Amino acid sequence: MDSLVSMRVFCLVAELKSFATAAQRLRISPAMASKHVVQLERRLGTRLLNRTSRRVSLSESGTLYFEQARQMLDSLDEVEAAVSKATVVPRGVLRLTAPVWMANATFAGVLAEYQARYPEVRLDVDLSGRLVNLVEEGFDLALRATGAPDEALIARPISSVPFYMVAAPAFLKRAGRPTKLTDLAGRALLHYALYPGESFSFAGERGTETVKLNPVLRSGNETLLHMAALEGMGLAFLPKWLVADDIAAGRLEHVMPDQIIFAGKLFAVYPSRKYLSAKVRTFIDFVAADKRMK
Repeated sequence: MDSLVSMRVFCLVAELKSFATAAQRLRISPAMASKHVVQLERRLGTRLLNRTSRRVSLSESGTLYFEQARQMLDSLDEVEAAVSKATVVPRGVLRLTAPVWMANATFAGVLAEYQARYPEVRLDVDLSGRLVNLVEEGFDLALRATGAPDEALIARPISSVPFYMVAAPAFLKRAGRPTKLTDLAGRALLHYALYPGESFSFAGERGTETVKLNPVLRSGNETLLHMAALEGMGLAFLPKWLVADDIAAGRLEHVMPDQIIFAGKLFAVYPSRKYLSAKVRTFIDFVAADKRMK
């Protein structure tokens, strides 16, 4: 049997979770679809699908194989279409990882408009807050706010992301409102876990000044830090996207805005320029051009 055909059959069965439905789409018999998957499993020496009389699901090996095979087939389809001078239509599953704080109405609107423009792309978005390995975990793309992208990956700048030091009015009333950088020393900090250390350097009147704060809560989830700040638990560095409405409503205050200025950059990060799929290329271009992301 043709290994490439078997791979396509397996991927469709995995997506639809049904041999019968996949066979119907491919215009082959369910028995033939099963033979293709069995042949693929024999060649690989591992079970790819768990089968019962009512259900088909991916095994652990099958999940890994599916992620890589789907990307390869998408790239192959696009390369063949380009060579034949056909229109390359973005399609398939786009696996994207992004910071937790991008779970907001603005980014949801961007995703909705992109999917409406490219309806054959299905979006799979991870907002777990962890730093994923794009290659090992089968992600197509990451959006990362950082000052120094991983040099092993390709990074395209998307927009500037201002971060504000914020606190609830109740906390500032209790702890006192700082007016100079040295006032921050020892203050309760809601600390983002991926930021190394407890000291922060700022451009002060006497040059660069380093201040050590007191991390009373550490988390890799910006949503939790945001909620804790609203509860008056301490100071937090959070992206403008997340806190702008709270500042406008008076639920949070922007602490020392003229002295503490930090703007990171949001990058689109991906493993390689080689055979960049249409779904990845169009998503990056779309996000980079969207004014809502600025």
